[in-house]
Amino acid sequence: MSATAEINSGGDDADTGTVIPRPLILVRGFGGVDVDDERRNAYQGFNEGTVYPGRRGQNFIYEGFVLRALKSPRYQYTDATNVVGYYSKPIDAPSADIDLGGFAGGDVGGDTVVIDPSTAKIVLANGLAGTIWVYRYYDLDPRSLANYGRGLARLIYLIEAAAGVHKLPFQGVDVVAHSMGGLVVRDALHQMDAAEKKSAERLVHKIVTLGTPHRGIAFQVLPRWLVSALPKVGKAKNELAAFDPDGVAFNDIANVFPMERILTVVGTNYRTYNVGVSSLANRLSSLFDEGTLATNKSDGLVKQAAAQLPGAPRTFVNKCHGGPDSLVTSREAYEISMRFLNGTHRVRLWLDEAEISRGKDWFGKSEFYFGASIKPRGLDFELFHQSAEAENCYGPFRRVDLADGPYDLAKALTKPLSDPGDDTTWWAGPDRLIWDGWIDERDVLDPSHPDMVFRLDLYVGERDSRGFGFSDNVIFRKQYYVQAFPGSPIQVFVHTNEELLGPRADRSVAVARTRAAGADSTDFNGVVTESGGPSPAVQRAAASDTGWRFQVAGTGFTATLRVGIERISQE
Repeated sequence: MSATAEINSGGDDADTGTVIPRPLILVRGFGGVDVDDERRNAYQGFNEGTVYPGRRGQNFIYEGFVLRALKSPRYQYTDATNVVGYYSKPIDAPSADIDLGGFAGGDVGGDTVVIDPSTAKIVLANGLAGTIWVYRYYDLDPRSLANYGRGLARLIYLIEAAAGVHKLPFQGVDVVAHSMGGLVVRDALHQMDAAEKKSAERLVHKIVTLGTPHRGIAFQVLPRWLVSALPKVGKAKNELAAFDPDGVAFNDIANVFPMERILTVVGTNYRTYNVGVSSLANRLSSLFDEGTLATNKSDGLVKQAAAQLPGAPRTFVNKCHGGPDSLVTSREAYEISMRFLNGTHRVRLWLDEAEISRGKDWFGKSEFYFGASIKPRGLDFELFHQSAEAENCYGPFRRVDLADGPYDLAKALTKPLSDPGDDTTWWAGPDRLIWDGWIDERDVLDPSHPDMVFRLDLYVGERDSRGFGFSDNVIFRKQYYVQAFPGSPIQVFVHTNEELLGPRADRSVAVARTRAAGADSTDFNGVVTESGGPSPAVQRAAASDTGWRFQVAGTGFTATLRVGIERISQE
């Protein structure tokens, strides 16, 4: 599909602003060696949210993933938690006089994961679409990844069976998994594929992993005497073994499931993680990769390089692994997940050309870093975050055109985490891909003005790696607002302020085009023709077969960026 695909300006969904999503399964993370408290937690942590003081309206209180989904006027979900029960021992098979409600006897008994027909009849009376299922794997025994994966696969089979019993359409489930929950999902995919080839990609639509240690945990290896001495740790040995940084089993997932249907969400804020020993251990692991203790590059528990999968899209959020305002309790996790699972368009941003014209320490050894952050209009939360503080900007680059390489992120991610060095800090994909994200055309301020806007915050920094010069030079920092108008073809304008983007502004193509064409550095169409000068207040992005190109410029840095927008098939 072309990167310049049309954005629809109408249709039933666009008019109502509502979406009827697929069934959604939520899978929690590692609960530690003692999981008694986790078993008592009804929604396994997905009911915990965050308050954001100083923000207003819908940005003030985030109720938690489950409650936000149930309250959402756009993505309409209902709670199906009690339809399926999870037990440590198999439930007795039902007697002959029990009404199974159309289910098979094996669905209702004879297993540790069983459906309750009477509850299913009530909950599914309004349909299966948009139901939320919390997978409670810590209710199961024994504690092993294989057993948890089997239980999740069975839950998905039971959801499909419920669709058949109640004569409801079924197009697979979506899954959001935190931490070790992502490893459980991977195991379930393998078990489904082993039972029936290609069944995993039929039964599962999309997957979001939040801080999952796909490639292991850098400091996972513990002395045997310590493991044996820790109370109750014997029951968790199998789970702990899944965090092995020497393993490469994560490469096998591509054999059973399309990697482009997995989004890995990577946390970067190790500073707010309240388990200090984990953050210290991650900093020590950086010594072996980079020869320095200056960086941590983790969410406090999981290294940024470990939370990604080769060939899968990824996004960064400046959150820690767990606790308040974390990967599982932050508004960002919800917004990113909803757009990936239910969004209408995929958006990608590339760096086509670049030139740094200041910096380059004469006494030391300069290296450059490039970063970007993305916020959608109307939402005071980021869909993508890079910064010097997050330690996740692209680089280090030695060339002033940022064309070092070539580097292959997907290839680097196939290696064991324990391999020395870290080659995962380069571009997100070919052609210097900066961001790979998802948006929803129904998420507009006013249906009569269906333009979509996101804010792009760009940063270019310099560091002297020898220690003679400054370690925190800022070469360039500027915000741009990318505005896309629906139609065929779509039209894209780039602004340096919000003058023409607010709810009271005349947000029309005609106004944007007129303002763009009136700048000294643009032609009669509003496209920049004179590069190197300051960015005009409004410019029209030049359309091509691979996206829309626009200029960014300021003291010390000029560049050409390209944005691609393509419609997502909802099949």
